[in-house]
Amino acid sequence: MTALGLQSLAAVFIVLALVAALAWLARRGAFAKLRRAGAVAVETAVPLGERRSLVIVAVEGRRLLLGLTPTQISMVAELGPTFDAQVSSSEAGLATGTK
Repeated sequence: MTALGLQSLAAVFIVLALVAALAWLARRGAFAKLRRAGAVAVETAVPLGERRSLVIVAVEGRRLLLGLTPTQISMVAELGPTFDAQVSSSEAGLATGTK
């Protein structure tokens, strides 16, 4: 095999190794920071029957409970902060001596 053939073979192996490394990083979610955070995030979706569901979405700091059917979307209620946010705020209040 000539020197040019060995260089080409080495280049192919390097490119394949880079593709494998990028695929591994993508699988681990390492590129999640690069994705732009969407304005709407679906927190939970619960199916209620044939093509009907309840969905909790977060939009601009608000949490909404939506009812979805094949023909319409209805806001059922506006929800408070998540349980985790309530716990962390109460713990912060206890740490500062306020409630």
